[in-house]
Amino acid sequence: MAKSVHLEVITPSKLFYKGDVELVIVRTVSGDEGFMARHSWACKLLIPGELWIQEAGEKDFKVAAVAGGYVDVTDNIVIFTDAAEWASDIDPERARAEKEKAETWLKEGHEDDHEIMLAKIAIAKNLNRMNIASGGGRRRRA
Repeated sequence: MAKSVHLEVITPSKLFYKGDVELVIVRTVSGDEGFMARHSWACKLLIPGELWIQEAGEKDFKVAAVAGGYVDVTDNIVIFTDAAEWASDIDPERARAEKEKAETWLKEGHEDDHEIMLAKIAIAKNLNRMNIASGGGRRRRA
């Protein structure tokens, strides 16, 4: 049996996940990165993407959508994110509507750089949510 490490995924409103895992894969600003027990210590920024969790003793991965944040890897792994959702908790129609709302807002030609950045982040988050809800991540890697 592979070595395991304790993982916590924390959002502002709740402890989303807590358990022992063999592998966790997240999307960092450099691309997808995996972390296991005894990994060298690291702190990495996350972008909206898939969170892959292989629990201790399990073959299959649990997949969730995360909205960016950062991962802190020491003797344990802690992921801090604004939002995390399992596929079953995502409303694809709501995600599509939120994405379209942000796209429409961008097309109106706003000039505030900060608000433009927030709209682009909203589009990325909702595209990711739609992908996870449709099983996109599982089909590619399972």
